Amino acid sequence: MNFGARLYAELRGDRVIWMILAVLSIFSILTVYSSTGTIAYKLSGGNTTGYLMKHIAVLGLGLFLAYLAYLTPYMRFMRMAPWLWLIAFGLLVFTLAFGKDINHARRWIEIPFINLTFQTSDFAKLALILLVSREITRHKDYIKDFSKAFMPIILPIIIICGLIAPADLSTAIVLFATCFAMMFIGRVDFKFMALLILMAVVSFAFLLVVHKFAPNAVRVDTWITRVQEFMGNSDGVFQNQQAKIAIANGEFFGMGPGNSIQRNYLPTPYADFIFAVFCEEYGLVGSFLLLGLYVMLFFRVTRLVTISEKSFGAMVAVGLSLNIVIQALANMAISVHLVPVGGLTLPLVSWGGTSLLFNCIFFGIILSVSRYIEAAAAQSALAGATEAPTAPTGGGGGQQQAQAASQQGGGQQQQRRDGGGQQGGGNQGGQNRGGGGQQGGGGGGQNRGGGNQGGGGQGGQNRGGGGGQGGGQRK
Repeated sequence: MNFGARLYAELRGDRVIWMILAVLSIFSILTVYSSTGTIAYKLSGGNTTGYLMKHIAVLGLGLFLAYLAYLTPYMRFMRMAPWLWLIAFGLLVFTLAFGKDINHARRWIEIPFINLTFQTSDFAKLALILLVSREITRHKDYIKDFSKAFMPIILPIIIICGLIAPADLSTAIVLFATCFAMMFIGRVDFKFMALLILMAVVSFAFLLVVHKFAPNAVRVDTWITRVQEFMGNSDGVFQNQQAKIAIANGEFFGMGPGNSIQRNYLPTPYADFIFAVFCEEYGLVGSFLLLGLYVMLFFRVTRLVTISEKSFGAMVAVGLSLNIVIQALANMAISVHLVPVGGLTLPLVSWGGTSLLFNCIFFGIILSVSRYIEAAAAQSALAGATEAPTAPTGGGGGQQQAQAASQQGGGQQQQRRDGGGQQGGGNQGGQNRGGGGQQGGGGGGQNRGGGNQGGGGQGGQNRGGGGGQGGGQRK
């Protein structure tokens, strides 16, 4: 058995989701290698191989973390959810106060001694989705009680999204939309969903007030500028214009891997606008394939939900897949100028550290849920197949009931311990320990309780008493 066959046999869970993860990883390596040429020439003298090896190393670590999450029983994430949320809350507060400022945004904290940055909003996305899934699952019925909806669900969403929004409004909006959809799927009363929207509006107004007193704490000026540029310029800003040119250059089948021209003009072609580079190199066919992978992920997770109980696993799989798909659609919409420019990466394709790692973990948890659901479905089917009714059958010259099962035909030795009549049809008779009459077919019989001995071959034996028929000698 070759390696591919062994790997296919060993992996459990939804194999289509495994395939989506593998194909997205391959696309990521090819497109990042092609789109990092500009930054390589600016910062490292054109050494694109160094950026490729770094990306492969981060992607390899992410796939390893995905495999660990796949091996972890997903119910452990349910128990960890409140603690992860508290850690995320502390990290977000620390980031706002002491985070590293990159491109006029304070989204990262620097890890001591190793000189690497960590984007805390990616960890907060995982923690919040786990917590919302846990609280919705704890109340499986229709949630129409204020105490079951406000403190456990609505307040954590507002707090986390409110802490992410000052430095990264687009990520906060995607996360808020994900949690709102989870509340709808989890059958939370519409009045509480309306309350969530109202509190989001109030929180946004509060951020505007904070900006008046601390302009550097909230990026309101950037938000206003991007909205005005989107509304006032039909061609879009410079990034949108270059992205449209790249998409148009791709036509139907693209210019081929590594042949993009607009990667030299697009700002951050390896991150926010990587979809435009992908379209230029792989064309309309490749872009529809990429879009189809994200849509297929959502439908495969929906299939998992339909064949499982509506438990924590189903809810967390839906939440994580929704976050991946909504962010992917938002990134594509930015490239084609359907929404204002925002700092969203294309999940599992864009070059990045923290976002790539956590998107891999998202896939790992989804696969852990699918592994459990499919194993439970297979066990249920096996249990249903083994439950077969037993029925008595006839043998020799009449109908017999055995202790476990019945046998038909002559020449076999049959045993009945409860009592009754039994007939043997071959050369060897049956044995009756409870009592009753017995007839030998091909020979005589022996009656120990008082009776006759038959003549002929070998007869049956009756220990309880009764009469045996045949000719011969009386004992």
